Amino acid sequence: TRSHVGQTVAQMEKALILDTLSHCLGNRTHAANILGISIRTLRNKLNEYADEGATIPAPQSGIAASGYAA
Repeated sequence: TRSHVGQTVAQMEKALILDTLSHCLGNRTHAANILGISIRTLRNKLNEYADEGATIPAPQSGIAASGYAA
């Protein structure tokens, strides 16, 4: 809400992408689907953020990461 005042759209986009990727346990395909962007766009953004020094969540293995239950 008000905590977003003063932040740029780029800063908000970065936070949204990284938070969504963390929520998806690093699953880039799932995160891209939630965000409504292509996996290519997500990868490009993540590469940009990594170049800036951001920590990018690595994909985790397991049921939650794949989205499927056994």
